[in-house]
Amino acid sequence: MKRLIALVTIATAITATSFAQQGQVFETLTVKSTILKADRKFAIYLPDGYGQSDQSYPVLYLLHGSGDNQTGWVQFGQVQQIADQTIANGRAARMIIVMPDADTGRRGYFNDIRGDFNYEDFFFKELIPHIEKTYRVRTERRYRAVAGLSMGGGGTLFYTLHHPDMFAAAAPLSASTGSWNIEQAKTRLPKDAPITDQQISAWYKRHSVEELIKAASEDELKQIKQVRWYISCGDDDFLYEGNAQLHIAFRKNEIPHEYRVKDGGHTWTYWRMELPLVMEFVSKSFTQY
Repeated sequence: MKRLIALVTIATAITATSFAQQGQVFETLTVKSTILKADRKFAIYLPDGYGQSDQSYPVLYLLHGSGDNQTGWVQFGQVQQIADQTIANGRAARMIIVMPDADTGRRGYFNDIRGDFNYEDFFFKELIPHIEKTYRVRTERRYRAVAGLSMGGGGTLFYTLHHPDMFAAAAPLSASTGSWNIEQAKTRLPKDAPITDQQISAWYKRHSVEELIKAASEDELKQIKQVRWYISCGDDDFLYEGNAQLHIAFRKNEIPHEYRVKDGGHTWTYWRMELPLVMEFVSKSFTQY
């Protein structure tokens, strides 16, 4: 009988501990955007203990892929369960995870070549300041990271190349790595509006890994090399070639990075497997490894 009581007590304690270690996710929060002339949705994960203390936390901006919105990482990526478990296991620091919507109005994370839908400007000039004003987020670069899958992997890659002073770590997964020559770039541009060759050239130089590295100043290249990079792609992924080229470009330019090719395709199974590793990787920047 005493043994039974002891077992029940242990089970109750485990259940209570598991419950206490649950973070919270809010899916349909909004921020007013003057740049995009609309309210923009975002989801957020707040770690266990957020509401019971005045502690400030590092932040991971986690970007969804094409066809999803701010709920993608919540619904299909199981961000709450994975983050709770990874933190509880001691593999990752407690962090806030912000998941913005980049699929309303127009799809994508970048400024439109036509200049009338500047999502990247919104992200840096409105979303990040809103998060840092509204939530207890550490605002220094060393406590800010970005990651994402597919289209969001491309967002992760180019946001960090454009603003290396903003992020301590970046983890593009199965990334859409842009166009590796200008003719490829032209096929990705909108056909419903007149665009000049000058506009195309400027857009290409801003969305080509090799062009960005070539144009980087000595100080900018130093900052890019200071970012902790984690690049991962499945061996059956249709974006494998672009990720391999990204790895080669970084190697040629002596940009330190972790490059992983694993069994898998362009699937949520792969990205759910990677999320704990991403959290563990960025935590090393947050906690001084």
